Amino acid sequence: MSDSLERLEWRYAVKKFDAEAMLKEEQIDRLIRAFNLTATSYGLQPIRLVVLKNKEIQQALVPSTYGQKQVAQASHVLVICIETRIDKEYITQYFERVKTIRGTSEQILSPFKNELLENFEEKHTEEIQQWATNQAYLALGNLLTVCAMEKIDACPMEGFVPAAYDELLDLKSRDLSSVLVLPVGIRAKDDIFSSMKKVRRDLRESVIQIK
Repeated sequence: MSDSLERLEWRYAVKKFDAEAMLKEEQIDRLIRAFNLTATSYGLQPIRLVVLKNKEIQQALVPSTYGQKQVAQASHVLVICIETRIDKEYITQYFERVKTIRGTSEQILSPFKNELLENFEEKHTEEIQQWATNQAYLALGNLLTVCAMEKIDACPMEGFVPAAYDELLDLKSRDLSSVLVLPVGIRAKDDIFSSMKKVRRDLRESVIQIK
């Protein structure tokens, strides 16, 4: 436990990456696997991960990230996206995977499947997209924790122009929309923020214990 807390103390939102340093492929693979293991509502996984390792494209994304140079400096840029088509076909495919992987019968799955289909049919598109975006934040939190445990530097970002990212990365053709950005890599030695103390509320203020 103490080691876990030490790793979480170690991590911070990197302001400057070492542009020459690259993460190992096995490190990126761990992050990819961690993303895929993230818990999501109903298990539907309405999220996808774009793994970008192309300095030219990364540099081109800087203006659409309000000038934040971390996207250009980082070893890789992870873009968390939501599926823009969560429909009957998408939900049905999920239950087909359940049958294939777990061997669960249609008879057992049908009540839950029909309930979900009816539930999503009643939702507006904006409501479904907001729900999917909530799942993206779950994935971001999971990735940040894994980054800390693996000592991979990262900088979570909400400050970017999704439409510009979607166009440059051709996400619309995949029925995706970008919602979060996570540059990962190795902190620069002269990033002064790496040695700054964390600013957090006192535990007595941030945690309420009811016994």
